[in-house]
Amino acid sequence: MIKAKGVAEVTDGNFEAEVIGADLPVLVEFTADWCPPCRQIAPVLSAIAFEEGDRLKVVQLDVDTNPLTTNAYGVLSMPTLMVFREGQPVKSMVGARSKRRLLEELADVV
Repeated sequence: MIKAKGVAEVTDGNFEAEVIGADLPVLVEFTADWCPPCRQIAPVLSAIAFEEGDRLKVVQLDVDTNPLTTNAYGVLSMPTLMVFREGQPVKSMVGARSKRRLLEELADVV
């Protein structure tokens, strides 16, 4: 998995504790090693995790090694970015995007 700096990795085993039970809204990137757009968005996610860390938790989930969570949320394309608030998915976006565009899209859920 292309690890974004400052972004925690979650798994099928800890998804409930880290995402569903989180106090902050959580941006989950469903990612894979073989996904070029996932590599493109890694620095964007790192920057957002650093700048918005007090308002938003940013995590990554490798779809190849965590099929239960991937299937539970119907993720078919990488990267899928899903925002969870109070344990519920409230927004889903597919594909890499610029930092500015992602922040605009997150404005109504953070």
